[in-house]
Amino acid sequence: MTRKHGGFTRSASELLSVDQMRLADRLAVAAGVPSGDLMENAGSAVASAIVERWSRRPVTLLCGPGNNGGDGFVVARCLAAMGWPVRLGLLGSEDHLKGDTRVNAARWTGAIEPLTPALINGAGLVIDALFGAGLDRALTGPAAEVLAAAAAHGAPVIAIDVPSGVMGDTGADLGAIAADLTVTFFRKKPGHLLLPGRALCGEVVVADIGTPADVIARIAPDMSENAPSLWAGDLPQFGAGANKYSRGHALLWGGYPMTGAARLAARGAARAGAGLTTIAVENLALPAYVAAVTSIMVHPVSQQCDLDKLLQDKRITALLIGPGAGATEQTRARTLAMLATGRPLVLDADALTVFRHDLEALRRAICGVCVLTPHEGEFSRLFGSDGDKLTRARDAARLSGAIIVLKGSDTVIAAPEGRAIINSNAPPTLATGGSGDVLAGMILGLLAQGMTPFLAAAAAVWLHGAAAAEFGPALLAEDLPECLPAVFRRLQTAHGDQPG
Repeated sequence: MTRKHGGFTRSASELLSVDQMRLADRLAVAAGVPSGDLMENAGSAVASAIVERWSRRPVTLLCGPGNNGGDGFVVARCLAAMGWPVRLGLLGSEDHLKGDTRVNAARWTGAIEPLTPALINGAGLVIDALFGAGLDRALTGPAAEVLAAAAAHGAPVIAIDVPSGVMGDTGADLGAIAADLTVTFFRKKPGHLLLPGRALCGEVVVADIGTPADVIARIAPDMSENAPSLWAGDLPQFGAGANKYSRGHALLWGGYPMTGAARLAARGAARAGAGLTTIAVENLALPAYVAAVTSIMVHPVSQQCDLDKLLQDKRITALLIGPGAGATEQTRARTLAMLATGRPLVLDADALTVFRHDLEALRRAICGVCVLTPHEGEFSRLFGSDGDKLTRARDAARLSGAIIVLKGSDTVIAAPEGRAIINSNAPPTLATGGSGDVLAGMILGLLAQGMTPFLAAAAAVWLHGAAAAEFGPALLAEDLPECLPAVFRRLQTAHGDQPG
């Protein structure tokens, strides 16, 4: 087996924190781009995005006292120059404006009204330029009142940077109203992808405002939005001499009497490209599994020593335990035995629950590549629930020494050294029993083929979402593996890769 070597490649899918975006602006200015040009370009980009989507109509612009408001003044000027009726309200006094915001307020020749709900009357479009992504307090007073009036009015809302009240680093909601369109600049922030922020942003457009391309390399961000550009080059590649063992042998534990979860996981591993997939099961479960699978092998295990012997087979390249395993002492013992091999291992569901009162034992046992795939309930039982999703996932990865896949509509994949990927392509149809089992199996299948664990987890999460989108409505978990071939074919066409 050979693989193209990739890694955490730099691309336009990178995410910047609020502080990193401020640094990007400073670096752009230091490179010779006037700050006034950045603001002019930002406002012009917002105006262009608006006229591409809506016909001419009365616009109400809500401007704050900072740079977000400065962008709003530019938008007002651009739209007015194109004949759009513009009404502008300002939070605070014009006398208190500073820097480029003050300059652009002076360039606005129309009236500047106090920020009151009356501004919304007659508006066919509302532009939220009150606060950017750095807001760290709940909206109150005139800002909250006028936004509430805008929400009640029902006209489309366009947000500059983020909807006011959405925290750029976490996606937390401090009183925002939902936007139909959000225009941000240079790169997205985590808050554009993490819930509830993502749901409040509507369509997100990332505009080029003239920030030099080399700024990204100087910042060296360690966050990204999940996309094939990150991992397509690392997908397994096979030559003419490949055989079933060179494509990897995936082994997972099959629970009983809950056999469906392991069978779903096995299908996910096989469709992800593993050359061989084996389910190890207790003797009494053997008939149920044999009757339900064909290309997937079933191996009977009567006692722990039988599993230990099976794990000595060096042809087995990756392991999974948890789906349908049962939250029992036997599951804990089997999990520890698999961890002791040092081979790539995925722990899901019951294999996580059995350590809910003894995280330290799990941490000590992790001695090789390990991927933990908890949903929020399992995560909170293991690691607690304090903090935002991105911080919690990163902290758990650092504490455990494992790759963390914190599942949800905004799944976060975090590595022990701090890298993080946020997924955004999961459709609501994935909220169905068994879909997480398929995902665990897909990660297993990619690990079995030798893919880098952090990227294998990210790839599986994205492919999982793409497979669900491929199927469409009325999705069942068993449909997901059958949709993977079509997704792989499109990746092959787009990226020139030949997934296993």
